[in-house]
Amino acid sequence: MKVLLVNGSPRKEGNTFTALQELARTLESEGLETEILQLGNKPVRGCIGCGVCKKKANGRCTFDDDVCNQLCSAADSADAFVFGSPVYYGQPNGALLAVVQRALFANGSHFTNKPFATVAVCRRGGATASFSTMNMAFQMMSMPQVTSQYWNIVYGRDPGEAAFDKEGMQTMRTLARNMAWMVKSLNGQPTAVPQREEWQPMNFIR
Repeated sequence: MKVLLVNGSPRKEGNTFTALQELARTLESEGLETEILQLGNKPVRGCIGCGVCKKKANGRCTFDDDVCNQLCSAADSADAFVFGSPVYYGQPNGALLAVVQRALFANGSHFTNKPFATVAVCRRGGATASFSTMNMAFQMMSMPQVTSQYWNIVYGRDPGEAAFDKEGMQTMRTLARNMAWMVKSLNGQPTAVPQREEWQPMNFIR
């Protein structure tokens, strides 16, 4: 069983990666395979509604010059997904949204009914709006949403700073255990309900 984690940040090892890495470590400790797909910093296209992907019926976008078809291919063998994004102007990275929209339109059958979660990473504000925006596309695909002990939000500005958000990192671990439990259950391996860690609150004002 495999979980595909998509790093929607142009920075390869920034705070979004830090959050996803915490998720991946916990998922692997629960016996699941993981892969982190990096969106990268090269230009991506938005969907132009040409419909060629439907005519070809191969689950791939007609534009093959960015990361979209790499995501489509990886989705074929994934059992669940996590999409992480930094917050830009109170919204997820626009490049991630463009790629996700094209991938779901071209290859939606390989996403449908598979569990998903999203993660928003920000310096201060806009995380809940970004989190809600990312969720909407996957909710339309009949994908069960995996939740945690809080909204899936991690705080940090400078690269690696997210690791110091104790509550955010705990939220990632709780999310990972919940996802492992759901994926195993859906694949005929019922397991006990995950045990929660003792809460590690972290407030803005110290």
